Amino acid sequence: MVRVLITTESQYPIDQKVVKKAIFDTLKRCKIKGDYEISVLVAGKKKMLDLSRKYLKDNSLHEVLAFSQEESGGSFGKPRDNVLRLGDVVLCWPEVLKCASCDGVETDDEVYLLTTHAVLHLLGEHHD
Repeated sequence: MVRVLITTESQYPIDQKVVKKAIFDTLKRCKIKGDYEISVLVAGKKKMLDLSRKYLKDNSLHEVLAFSQEESGGSFGKPRDNVLRLGDVVLCWPEVLKCASCDGVETDDEVYLLTTHAVLHLLGEHHD
């Protein structure tokens, strides 16, 4: 079972089904089985900049950030409830809209792409 916990600021009308589908599809494609939990925050520019400064030590506005439990001080060991908490995904809603517009794609398609990218990071796939 995969639990997806989504928190969004009220002014950001994200389709939570798209986020969940991206997570489920990515875990299935990577042949990940078991009980997992991923949290997702849909935030604005200020929150994303705060996170970038605090955790990445940069002043960049990112479309998406992923923080694995390992990176945030947790552990990949399974707790008593046997649910592996993979980590947190943060989507910056204004940047999602901007990227979708620039790429000429639907907002839901951009959400799917960015969420998939973040989940791959949580699973250990990284790029330069």
